[in-house]
Amino acid sequence: MGKPARDRVPAVETTGHDDIATAFATATGRAALMPYLMAGFPDMETSLRIGLAYADNGADLVELGVPYSDPLADGPVIHAAGTAALRAGATFAGVLEVAAGLSRRLPVVLMCYVNIVLARTPDGFCEAARRAGVSGLIVPDLPLEEAGEIAAACEAHGIALVPLVAPTTPDDRLREIGARARGFIYTVSVTGTTGERTSGEDKYRALLARVKEHADVPVAIGFGISTPEQAAAAAGAGADGVIVGTRLVRAAAESDDPAAAAGELVAGLHAGLIG
Repeated sequence: MGKPARDRVPAVETTGHDDIATAFATATGRAALMPYLMAGFPDMETSLRIGLAYADNGADLVELGVPYSDPLADGPVIHAAGTAALRAGATFAGVLEVAAGLSRRLPVVLMCYVNIVLARTPDGFCEAARRAGVSGLIVPDLPLEEAGEIAAACEAHGIALVPLVAPTTPDDRLREIGARARGFIYTVSVTGTTGERTSGEDKYRALLARVKEHADVPVAIGFGISTPEQAAAAAGAGADGVIVGTRLVRAAAESDDPAAAAGELVAGLHAGLIG
């Protein structure tokens, strides 16, 4: 069952950190649901409608992808969606318009590659993003050691710079990442790129426990989660949030009504988390 279709009313002068913390805190008794959306796919207007369908059907946050020509962390489905968005004329300004439309309903976490940030300067990028209501930023090709300037710009503009960790991340690095983490920690459930996989609670439990030892913020898990059963397994293994991407993008690509198809899937994922 979806949430009521109403605008989110943030507190006065909240930061993106506050928005994200509230989203996780209000997902009472379950993991927060964070579906992924490729901005501009299949076009800008439809991508906004897909995101609003997410909000209508139980999403707590949304991960908004910025189309990029060389997306190192994206599997073939999301890569194809980004390529199609670019061919259709997607721009960063258009992405921010989608973000602005969605941020009235739920916190928006941008996922983009570092060159997009550097091309606009970290300060310029973060200023524009926060003006559009963006709460968080994920930069999968930004090493911890090189994050200083972007992290400082995010802090200055009230945006949470969300780090990623993987099964291969050693404990000493987890400790350092956990100390700097803002918003939440994005835990990659498997090595490799995004995509649909078969996995279960036992495969998530040890990884989540190890990450949580070093985390003062919520821990969300993604990559390979595509069904209500997998979402429930991740939550049962201790995830504070569940991120689903490829299955939703594929549904949008295959349907004559992308928003309806993606919204129905999000409703099922939400039901799986509360069931």
